[in-house]
Amino acid sequence: MSGMRSYGDPCGVARGLDVIGERWALLVVRDLLLGPKRFNDLHAGLPGISPNVLTQRLRDLTEHGVVRRRDLPPPARVRLYELTDWGRALEPLLLHLGRWGSQAPTTPDRPLGVDSILLSIKAAFDPARATESVGVYELRIDADTYSIEVTDDSLHVSRDTAPKPPEATLTTDLDTLRTICDHQISLAAALDSGSLHLDGAEHAKQSLTNLLLAPFNP
Repeated sequence: MSGMRSYGDPCGVARGLDVIGERWALLVVRDLLLGPKRFNDLHAGLPGISPNVLTQRLRDLTEHGVVRRRDLPPPARVRLYELTDWGRALEPLLLHLGRWGSQAPTTPDRPLGVDSILLSIKAAFDPARATESVGVYELRIDADTYSIEVTDDSLHVSRDTAPKPPEATLTTDLDTLRTICDHQISLAAALDSGSLHLDGAEHAKQSLTNLLLAPFNP
C-alpha cells in the first residue's frame, strides 16, 4: 500500500475508514458515482485538490479495490477511472451522508458541481411518489449528457445518453442550472431568456423539472 495509516481496529467502521478515510477520498468516489471520468475531468470537478494529491488518492483507492483504471483502445488512448462493484456499494452511504450534511449550520461559498446537483436529485427521490415521474429523461449540460430513469420504486442517474428515446430533454449550461437551483432565477425566466430549453410532452417536462428542483425547493 501507499503508506496510509491504519487505525489498527478490527471494527468494520475503522476498517472502512482505513480505505476511504483520507481527505478527498470520498469526494473522488462521489464524482465517479455517475460513471467513469478521465483524470482531468476529475480534477476539474474537485476545486482545491492538487494533481499530486488526486493522483495519490486514485492510487490508494485503486490499490484497495474501490476504483479501477480502464484504458480505451486506439485511437482514443484515454485512461478512465471508474468504481468497482465494491466502490459502487458506497452510494447509499454517500447519499445518506449528503442528506445529513445538508443540515450542517454553515455552507461554503463555492458553487455546487454538476455531480453534486444530480446526486442531490437522487438523494431527494421519494419512492412513494415514483409513479408520478416514471420514465426516461435526458439532461444536456454544457458538453455532457446525463440520463435519468425512474421506475416504480427507484431513480437511476448516469453520465450517458438515455437508454431509449427520452420522454423529455433539458438543455442548459452549468451556470444557469446553478442559478436555478440557488433560486437566483426561475425556471420560467431561464426558458424565456433562451438559456434553458425543454423538449417533450408537457406532462413529461413537468415531471423532469419536478425531479430537478425537488432537492432545492424549501
